[in-house]
Amino acid sequence: MDTTQQTIQPQAAQDGQEAAMSRAYDHRAIEDRVYQQWLDNGYFTPPSDWTRRPWTLMMPPPNITGVLHHGHAMTVAFEDVMTRWRRMMGDNTLYLPGTDHASIATQAVVERELQKEGLTRHDLGREAFVERVWEWREHHGNAIELQLRKLGTSCDWSRLRFTLDDQLSRAVREAFVRLYHKGLIYRGPYLVNWCPRCGTVISNLEVVHEETEGELWTVRYDLDSGGHIEVATTRPETILGDTAVAVHPDDERYRNLVGHHAILPVLGRRIPIIADTAVDAAFGTGAVKVTPGHDPNDYELGQRHDLPAVSIMNDDASLNDEAGPYAGMDRYDAREALLRDLEAEQRIRDVTTHRHAVGTCDRCGTVVEPRISEQWFAKQTVLAQPAIQAVKDGRIKFVPQHFERTYLHWMENVHDWEISRQLWWGHRIPVWYCQQCSETIVPRPDEGDPERCPECSGAIEQDPDVLDTWFSSALWPFSTLGWPDQTEDLAYFYPTDVLETGYEIIFLWVSRMIMTGIEFMGEPPFHHVYLHGMIRHLDGSKISKSNPQPGDDPLDVIEEYGADALRYWIVTGSTPGQDVRLSLPKIADARNFANKLWNAARFVVLARDRNEATGANANGALANLGLAERWILSRCHATVAEVTRQMEAYQFGEAGRTLEEFLWGEFCDWYIELSKLSLYAGGQGPWQDVALDETTSIASRETALAVLSYVLDVSLRLLHPIM
Repeated sequence: MDTTQQTIQPQAAQDGQEAAMSRAYDHRAIEDRVYQQWLDNGYFTPPSDWTRRPWTLMMPPPNITGVLHHGHAMTVAFEDVMTRWRRMMGDNTLYLPGTDHASIATQAVVERELQKEGLTRHDLGREAFVERVWEWREHHGNAIELQLRKLGTSCDWSRLRFTLDDQLSRAVREAFVRLYHKGLIYRGPYLVNWCPRCGTVISNLEVVHEETEGELWTVRYDLDSGGHIEVATTRPETILGDTAVAVHPDDERYRNLVGHHAILPVLGRRIPIIADTAVDAAFGTGAVKVTPGHDPNDYELGQRHDLPAVSIMNDDASLNDEAGPYAGMDRYDAREALLRDLEAEQRIRDVTTHRHAVGTCDRCGTVVEPRISEQWFAKQTVLAQPAIQAVKDGRIKFVPQHFERTYLHWMENVHDWEISRQLWWGHRIPVWYCQQCSETIVPRPDEGDPERCPECSGAIEQDPDVLDTWFSSALWPFSTLGWPDQTEDLAYFYPTDVLETGYEIIFLWVSRMIMTGIEFMGEPPFHHVYLHGMIRHLDGSKISKSNPQPGDDPLDVIEEYGADALRYWIVTGSTPGQDVRLSLPKIADARNFANKLWNAARFVVLARDRNEATGANANGALANLGLAERWILSRCHATVAEVTRQMEAYQFGEAGRTLEEFLWGEFCDWYIELSKLSLYAGGQGPWQDVALDETTSIASRETALAVLSYVLDVSLRLLHPIM
């Protein structure tokens, strides 16, 4: 072949490649287009193919009220690493997405919208309000889905689920009814955490305890036998609900008073003085007021001593008739009024500053009020036993492993779960009460909603409460696959392989999925639990609206640096179960790595085109290998083996760093430079403008091109799960 015209490739071909691959990587021009190609080709939608091994991961459903935050980004980054990896390994891979109706959060958003119109939900009524929330969901609820796509999430959007879908709602009702008829769900009075702002009970796990500088009042109670006893309190308004004064049985100061009675200030009620080892004799005066209706420790103490529990508060935290002259006042106004009255009676001996933890609602930040309330509960103490055994016998493994101890400690000390919420948006509790004979009616889903009492034909009324959002989420691994029906998807894809989520919801979600999976499906819902940490500010503070800093919005980060850069930084910058600090310079480094790969690929593609124009075969076999070629291929194969080991061990960050070291430090900085000696005259640059080396044999160029193409192809495949 005549080689005299090998100085440049044809201009038309060169212009085409220059247009296809710019000199710098532009994520804005690439990421959305490539993602749409993946969707159009159906790469994320697996069939139920019984000839292939299934691999399943369920996306933790984000709230429909939410916008993409770094918690979502971290979740998606790690879940997509696993999903893409297993898909490339040949498994029939299902990554199922969905969204959560988020009872409290969604209702609060819509109620704020109503406030702008001068309305409340009570002005609309329940049915109209629920319709309004559905309308809001139709207009705004898909925003989180669109944002997840911006991260390149390779989930099966054709199987998108919503926790209030008809089928999932039927699953929720089936689960409730089965548990009720087994005696594992019951209704009764109990001390609960009440949020006056949200107007509902919330669980202990939804209470945020904040250290607060407060005051400790020492108050004198008269004794019916003469004299007085002094108690210390941080919540003087709850004096009105006291039903005892407690001291430690070994406290010599009060031993002779046990069995006597104190007189409650203002109200004049006689209350006993009791002894209990739970009293801290070193706190305050060593004598404590006991308010079983408004304090969890006092509630337990009251149970032990058969004390009445007096509730002094209404749903809005105003005081009720039990508060005597303070009835109708807000709790804090009542506090000030009571303190004035106690001061007037010279009953306040001392006031000191006191730092203590105050419980607040994790949704709205309002100080919660412990109070007695009639609620529905699930017996977690019973459901927990098989779930404990599943971890102990190794059927479920945690990554990192030390979280198994965290899980087991909580499960072995678990309390019953408050599953009812005083809200309108959500799964309404499927229980009806007869207004005539007080019969409780809990029909099975296939029986439909009752119209009259089956016992006396009297009028009935459905329970007004809805279920805790986490009740439907607990069924997520199997309700999304068609349960309670025996669907093909359920038979094929359950149990799932991995649950990936944040360590902060082990108790809220992970434990409950394990309990319900074993209860309803007979086996755990997943084999591995991979737990990531939290993304924090560079100074270690929590990312929040009250503390905004640059980079808080991952969509802004994606716009500036690209989704691949953000994903790569998340995966390589964190370790399982550990928090990571948001670093925009490091995300910029990840973008630079993407640009380095782009330029490496551009070099190889243009080199192939230029050499093919001269008759060289760029797709030839890996033959006639020189020392440099043997070296880079050996390093490539070693990298494949190491990355495979790391991926299988859930060491995703290590896998990413291994790949970067190979691609940047060995392939780009060394072999690409060495290959120019075979491809271009003297290996001089800029290589795009250098004539092809006519003294170099076509065989040498073909070998270099084949090795370049092979190593680049293998490396990009290895990197695909991450970016």
